[in-house]
Parts: sequence; structure tokens; C-alpha cells
Amino acid sequence: MSIIKLKNVSKFYYNKNTIASGFNKVNLDLDMGEFVVITGESGSGKSTLLNVISGLDSYEEGEMYINGEETSHYTEVDYELYRRRYIGNIFQHFNLINSYTVYQNIELALLFNGNKKKEIRGKILDLIKTVGLSKYKNTKVSKLSGGQKQRVAIARALAKDTPIIVADEPTGNLDVKSAVSIMKLLHDISSEKLVVIVTHNYEQVKDYATRVISMHDGKIIEDKKLKPVKEVKTHSLELRNIIFGNKLLLGLRNVFNIKVKFVLLFLVYFFLTIIVFSEYSSLRKINYDQSDFGFNYYFSDYSANRVIMNKKDKTSFSYEELENIKNTDNVESVVEDDLFLDSIFSLYNDEIYFSGPASNIQSIHKVDIGKLPENDNEVIVEVSEYDYYVDTYKEELLNKEFTLRNDTNNIVKDEKLKICGIIYNNDYSIYDMNNKLYLSNTVMNEMRKGNNIFYSTIELSINNHIFSTQDYNFLFTVKPNSKVNDGEVLVMQELNNYCKNYNCTGDPLNIKIKNIYYEDAVDLKVKNYYKKDNFNYLTGLKNYEENASTIFMNENDYNRLFTKDSYQISVFLSDTKKSSETINTLESSGYNTIYMRDILVDEIGEFRGIIKIIRGVMFLIATIVLFFISYFIIKIILKSRNVYFSTIRILGSTKKQAKQLLSIELLLDINIAYFVFILLVVLVKSNLLNSDYIKDMVTYFGIIDYILIYIVLTIMSLLISNRYAHKLFKNSVMSTYREEA
Repeated sequence: MSIIKLKNVSKFYYNKNTIASGFNKVNLDLDMGEFVVITGESGSGKSTLLNVISGLDSYEEGEMYINGEETSHYTEVDYELYRRRYIGNIFQHFNLINSYTVYQNIELALLFNGNKKKEIRGKILDLIKTVGLSKYKNTKVSKLSGGQKQRVAIARALAKDTPIIVADEPTGNLDVKSAVSIMKLLHDISSEKLVVIVTHNYEQVKDYATRVISMHDGKIIEDKKLKPVKEVKTHSLELRNIIFGNKLLLGLRNVFNIKVKFVLLFLVYFFLTIIVFSEYSSLRKINYDQSDFGFNYYFSDYSANRVIMNKKDKTSFSYEELENIKNTDNVESVVEDDLFLDSIFSLYNDEIYFSGPASNIQSIHKVDIGKLPENDNEVIVEVSEYDYYVDTYKEELLNKEFTLRNDTNNIVKDEKLKICGIIYNNDYSIYDMNNKLYLSNTVMNEMRKGNNIFYSTIELSINNHIFSTQDYNFLFTVKPNSKVNDGEVLVMQELNNYCKNYNCTGDPLNIKIKNIYYEDAVDLKVKNYYKKDNFNYLTGLKNYEENASTIFMNENDYNRLFTKDSYQISVFLSDTKKSSETINTLESSGYNTIYMRDILVDEIGEFRGIIKIIRGVMFLIATIVLFFISYFIIKIILKSRNVYFSTIRILGSTKKQAKQLLSIELLLDINIAYFVFILLVVLVKSNLLNSDYIKDMVTYFGIIDYILIYIVLTIMSLLISNRYAHKLFKNSVMSTYREEA
């Protein structure tokens, strides 16, 4: 049985509504061991017949049998399998990969058959020796002569070990000596195979041919057997798919094999990477800036760079811990009395009134008007530069006496305070007339006591009766008084109702304080009780009505309960763009944190959310436009690679494998561009390279952002590859080859 049989086979070409005949009604049987020569003038159909026999082209009429199997139903995938199993091609123009070496060109055919790189080395070297090119094994084929190139093509065809070798004008571009050598080489291998040669020069092959077929005008006009051939058993190649490691190897080889192409693709992908980073950076910056908008119902100071902190074990901050926090990178300042930032204190006299949060005066090193403090009773006020009254009467304000009250309207300190300096804050708007007060440590200690009272529950226990500041049946507060001795307490007359004989004098009394951070208590003894007529004598105070519900205790006992270290502090960051890193550092040191930016309430957040979606859509549109621009440029660059992909398909690659190789090559290109850019980012962040553009671009980026951009670029590269491959591989391999060659 013939290995190839054609029965009334015809091939037509369709072009612009016209039909041309390649050949018509051909009948032919080809057997193993034959050295068949097909001759005829140009246009006679001999090359078209060879392409149909080799599965590079399809046919329209009749039937072609391969080992007795019909092929009229073959799809492109079926023809791919046929070429891989049966056909080794040799072309007039060699169809070698010029950027590959002799060794790599031969290796290519074997890699596509699933062979491992190591196990085929010996076979390749033997084939190179067979065709007499051992000393050129590592030479790029672009540097070889025509005869040497054709020898490489023959070695590549032999490497597949297929039963059929087809050669289209294999000596057409060779000198006489080279042509004779090539024909002899083909004759030597024909004893175990079917060799079919198309040539217009019969004289070169007449000594080797076992059969000659002459064609004219698309028909066989003569089919003459010249020599008998021995019977050879037909075999087909065992097929294995190319392994992933070899795909990666070829993809990597293709990235660098043509330097100009690599540089151009790198520049396109590097530019693409920068643009995507830049677009995404703009989006992140706008969204980040928008997160500054809003307010918080609980906190008064909702500065975007504020971080509220306490310890995970709920204990107070030691001096060493506070110093370590102050020395943390990106920490601008630390406010120990955090609650003062969210409390409104008032500084007033009969002429003027200031109100706002309070902070330690030690953080101030310069004033706009006046001087820095010298005494504990001196205060600095921070006001808006638009404050007309302060700007007009600033000189008169200095050294005037003021009373300080807390946000419950209680006097913090009996002594009067004086304004020694004024600071202008340009960040305030003309409508923001809140001020800020800077006070001495002594005054801050008094304020801290007041805060501890305000934010705590106080329990009074006497004669098995317990009263709490949370219970409105018996209202009371606690204050220090210099006329009360250590361990004693002065109570109001109403408390006698809960004591034996309606007199608490000499009875033990316990005062306990509880808040979210600590609990403490003191055991005291009732010294006496006061009423309106003896209030001044017992306390030294005049305003009975304001203190009628007060428990008076010695200042030392009072300080034991209410003078405590800081349990909650606020850290202000130098650069909010580095907030994530700084907060991670603080949390890893054992602290709980609340970042003010994360808890702001935005009343028009829905509207901003819509704007955010619109910006995201605009980013997507810009990315799509960028994709098409990049695709257009890359398509032009890859135009020179079309012959390569047609060639590997002729050698045995499937359409799917060729697409995968293209995808791997472009993915490697985008990875190189991406990681070169990341290297630049690392150098800039390490201050080894100076680039404000890159520094600003990645300011708001975290690891998730880098991963997201990498995914976007990878998807874009795959889409470019798939789009280009769809265009390149939409036709049969021979149609594609004709277009590109």
C-alpha cells in the first residue's frame, strides 16, 4: 500500500472573486524508498502539489490518502498532526531561524516533539557531523553560505526522523558544487524514506532519481519510474507535546536573540509600565487626598496626620517608651495628654475670650508676637491670621490676666494666667475661629486631674452605702483643699443622713476611681461636715453654692487618685504618605493605634464614591487606549517575527504552541521592563538614585498596588499576544507563510 495516494485531487485559489487553478485532477501513488523528482516550468503546479502532499496546504476536490486514511475531512489541527508525524521539509530559501545557531535550528525541531534538551544533544551533534558542519555548530546561520544553510535545513528535516522528506527547489540558490553535494546527501537518505523533490533543473538530479513526474498547466503529463526500489516499511513518528521547560527556554531565547527587537520591545513595555504607574499613581493620589475630607463626632482634632495610641496591656506609658516613640521614623511629635486635643478649654477675662484644645508649651520654640514663656502661669495662644481682633489689639493682649476653664466650665487653676506669646496659623480658614492653647507642665497637670475626673466613675462608700457619680440620686464631686489633713475628708451635711445618729464625723470613708485604663482607691476618715454657715471657716472658700455637693480631701490624697501618667497619647506624623509603614512599626512594638484618616465621616461620601467610580472608569478607558497604542507599535515590531512563527509551524509546532511561545516571549519582555522599573524605585527609595518623578509616583503605593499594576500589565501583555496571534494564525500555515515571506 502506498504511503501517499492522490485520487482526482484538485487545488484552487480564490482571490478577489476570481478562481485560479493550482493543479487539476491529479492521480498519484508514492511509495517508501522512492526518490521522486517533480519537474515542470514555472506555474505548472509542481510546488503547489508538493505543498498539498506535505500538508502545508489543503485541497478542494478529490481525495488524498495517507497510509490508506482519507484526508478530505482534515482540519488545520489534523494537518498539524500529519506534518509532525510524517513530513520533514526542505525549502529553496532554507526557512532557517537566522538568529539561531546551527545547533539551535536543528534542536528546535526536536524540542517541539517533546524531547528533553539533555537527551537530544548527542543526536544533534551526529546530524551536524553527517552534513559536514561540525565546526559551525555554534555559528549563527546568518553567517553561513547558501550551501551550508541548505545542509542545516537537511539536518533539521532528518532530526524529526519522519518517513517523508519533501524539498522545494533545494538547490535553486546554490552553486553547482554545493548543488551536487546536497543532491547526493538527499539520495543517501532516500533508501529508508520517501523523498520528493521539486526542481526545474532535472540534470542535477537525474543520476539519483528513481522516478520523475513532469507537470504542465496543473496536470501530470508524464510519470516515469526510472529505477526499482526496495520495499521499506512505513513508520510514523511517535508524538509527544513540547514540555513547559522547553517552551520557557525558547521564549527566553526569542527575547534576546535579536538585539534590535529586544531593545524596541523593552522600550515600548518600559514606557507602557511608566504610563500605567503614572495613571494609577494619579488615581491613588486623588483618592488619598479625598480621604482627608470629613470630620469625627467624637474627636475635635481630626488632623489627617494624627494617630491615637494606647498600650495593648492598658498600662501607662513610661518615659523610655515615650522617648522611643518620639524617635520613631516619620513621627513629628507626641502629645502625651491626648484627651486635651479633643477637649475645649477657655481662656477669658472681661474683654476677650479664647477657646480651643490644649497642648504642652514645651513643643513651641518660636512665636510670631511676644516671647517664649518664663513662668508656669504664662500661656501661648495660636490663632488664625485672619483673626481681626487679635491682629488689631495684639499688643494689648500680652500680659493680660485670664481665667482657665475646662469644657465642663470648671476653673482648672485658681491662679490667673497671662498670654506671653501669639502664634499665627495659616492653615485656618477665615471662618475657623477656634484657637489652640499652649500651657506649662504645672497647668497641664491640673488639667490632667480634671480629665481623669471627667472620664472616670467615682464611687463613695460609707456605712455600707455606695454612691456613684453615675447615680443621679446623690450628686457629688471631689476636690482638694489645703485645710484638710492627710487621710481625712470634709463632707457635705447631706451625707449625715446615711450615718449613725445622722453624723458622719469620725466614720471611715472610701473613695474609688475607675476608668478604662486604671482603678485606684483611698481610705479616709470623715473630719467634719460643712453647711452654709461654717463653709468658709472649714474650707477657706467663699462660694458655697458652687461647692455645695463637693467632697474635700487633702491634696496629697487627691493627687494619689487623679495624678497619673499618660494612658493614651497622640502621635503626629511628618508624612502621611508613609502612614502605613509607621503604623505597622508602632503596632509591632505593642501598641494599639487608631489612624484619624480612617475614622473620618464624610457627609458627601456617596457623591465622592460616584466620583471615585468615574475616575476608575476613566483609568480603565485610558488603559484600553494605551493597550491599542501599544498593540499597534508592537505589531509593527513583531512583523519581522511572522516568518519565524510560520517556520516553527512548518517544523511541527501546533497553532496553540506557537501562540504560547509568543505569549511567553512577550510576558518575559513585560517582566523585564517591570522589574527594571521596580529596581529604579528601590534605588530611588534607598537614595542611591535621585528622581523626584519616580519618588512622587510611588509615594502612595503599598505592596498591593505593585501587585495590582503587575497584574494589569500582565493582562495587557497577554491580550496583545492573543490579539496578534489571532491575526497571525487565522489562516493555514502556507497562506500565512506566503503573506509574510
